[in-house]
Amino acid sequence: MDAISTSSLTLTLFGLLLLSAFFSSSETGMMSINRYRLKHMVKHNHRAAKLVSKLLKRPDRLIGVILIGNNLVNILATLVAGEIALRLWGEYGVAVLPIPLTIMFLLFAEVTPKTLAAFHPERIAFPASYILTPLLKLLSPVVVLVNTLSNGMLRLFGVRVADSQDDHLSSEELRTVVNEAGGMIPKRHQKMLLSILDLEHATVEDIMVPKNEIIGIDLDEQLDDILSQLRNTQHTRLPVYQDSIDQVKGMLHARHIANLMSRDVADISKETIREYMTPVYFVPEGTPLNTQLLKFQRKKQRVGMVVDEYGDIQGLVTIEDILEEIVGEFTTDFAATTSKDIHPQEDGSFLLDGTVTIRDLNRALRIDLPTDGPKTLSGLIVEYLETIPQPGTGLKLEGYPIEVMQIKGNLIKSVKMWREWKPSESSIAN
Repeated sequence: MDAISTSSLTLTLFGLLLLSAFFSSSETGMMSINRYRLKHMVKHNHRAAKLVSKLLKRPDRLIGVILIGNNLVNILATLVAGEIALRLWGEYGVAVLPIPLTIMFLLFAEVTPKTLAAFHPERIAFPASYILTPLLKLLSPVVVLVNTLSNGMLRLFGVRVADSQDDHLSSEELRTVVNEAGGMIPKRHQKMLLSILDLEHATVEDIMVPKNEIIGIDLDEQLDDILSQLRNTQHTRLPVYQDSIDQVKGMLHARHIANLMSRDVADISKETIREYMTPVYFVPEGTPLNTQLLKFQRKKQRVGMVVDEYGDIQGLVTIEDILEEIVGEFTTDFAATTSKDIHPQEDGSFLLDGTVTIRDLNRALRIDLPTDGPKTLSGLIVEYLETIPQPGTGLKLEGYPIEVMQIKGNLIKSVKMWREWKPSESSIAN
């Protein structure tokens, strides 16, 4: 180095520091880049994204070429800095050189460039890919040799680098991604996406119309009563049964009802009604909502009767019920959606029908009662008390005070519930 001037060595040291910063920032940028955004850009034929994606398919070789280049540059920089220190300050300068050199490398070649790359990985990784790709080909023999030795050592610890990486997201991980999307996804769309993910955790029993609330046509009734019910029905599909809903015979569609009502009354009989019926579609209980939605679509059905393992009717589920789990109620009138089972009281409490489902109650009142057990409020109270309560019995469910108001047979008909104000402690069973 004696033939090289000190100023030239100084410029060389500065250039080596820049190269070291390049390798350091490239490593951080490549490893910090969003893999899913990268895949999206690759699909849109982004050239730099394709190069980065190809490099990341073998991260061991990518890291190998970066570290080989970085260590080579750092060693050369150390030698050049030592020569400069020897010329300027003699043996004393060489002795104290490690301290300023360490600070210089940390500040200009490590911390600053890596921090920049961590915050803006694409700005660093994309330009770097145009340099690292040919460099990897140039140093391929050395990189392969180093990686072979390194991977051999890793195998001793049970690590196989060649195994394909799993970039797939679980439903819970995807839920976190959606929640952390922030302003990139509108709140309304976030809720819909999360609701779709929730479909696999809910079954048809969670949203079905219970057996005792199913409205249908009983063929054992008088024909005049049946016709009156058909004229005034607000439902687009009605099950037709005989004696009880367990003896369901078929389904009547709105267009079938319209055709039936357009006929002369004298021509209508129960046999005529049977002619317009379509076969019943049965749904096994326990079917996840995401699965049932696909089944409705594949079988081109919109309503099904939920049956247990013995074939007994448990309830009725429609495709609209499942869609409402995703997009919310189709009506924007809160009173219209809650007045049937949930009645706000002046004292801040709510008078609830015992058959209201836990999911509907949680959604309407924004509370958090458990949904992994009984599906209705009545069932949840009975499970908690382990007996059929008497009217006036008080209890706390998940911290919410509840008072049983009315019992009908073995079913809790109505209860009163508080979210803030609490009844007298003497009436509450803890």
